[in-house]
Amino acid sequence: MKNNMKKSIVAFAVVGMTLTGAAGVYAGTQMQKINAYLNHQISIQVDGKTYAPVDGQGRQLAPITYNGSTYLPVRALADVLKVPVNYDAKNNRVQIGGKSPETPAAPDTNISLISAAYTKAQLEEIRKAFAKFESFETPYAPQQMSQGDTFKMVGASEDGVNLIFNHMTVTVSPRDYAYGYEGKTITLSNGVKAKWYTPSETPMLSFQLDDRFVTLSSPDGKLSNTQLEKVAVTVAKLK
Repeated sequence: MKNNMKKSIVAFAVVGMTLTGAAGVYAGTQMQKINAYLNHQISIQVDGKTYAPVDGQGRQLAPITYNGSTYLPVRALADVLKVPVNYDAKNNRVQIGGKSPETPAAPDTNISLISAAYTKAQLEEIRKAFAKFESFETPYAPQQMSQGDTFKMVGASEDGVNLIFNHMTVTVSPRDYAYGYEGKTITLSNGVKAKWYTPSETPMLSFQLDDRFVTLSSPDGKLSNTQLEKVAVTVAKLK
């Protein structure tokens, strides 16, 4: 059932993406105005269970009927089926699943790392954030960061500590955020197994370090996967 549904998602990808907030990024002369209908009569089932798709703000979405065809909201369906879906604004391209091996990613031109120079006040805030968790008090943080990046702040959530940089977020938690998501397993340069997965729009890199899990991402898309992988191997206990 899921395999058939995943194939259907590919067929409905472009229009479905416009239903979930990506319409504003399309520009140029290739846009064509159409008259379509939100079809509230159509219900959706996933693996035999009724599913009501919603957007990122929790608003209910409906299928669109146009010219005899029905179009479904691809991002909402991709999330429930755990299929990565992204919009590449630079190339005006919807990406579903992993990248094609026939289209290799462009080589990274700037992967230099510099020391993560935390101030004394920042180090104290990091230690305080970890100290809030019983049996999880030992502070961890990247020892290096990508050139041009800067550490901004630290915050503690209900299940971990978030280290916020200008172009990167590093989450250290006892919880494995990647569990249950499809993704790509890789081996970091230090021999540690890690996993790339995409729960929403931002690719995330997760791996286990001692008694905890570390997750890195670049919410603004400024850092490449290679840069995040290089930073990942520098995450260690703070002295």
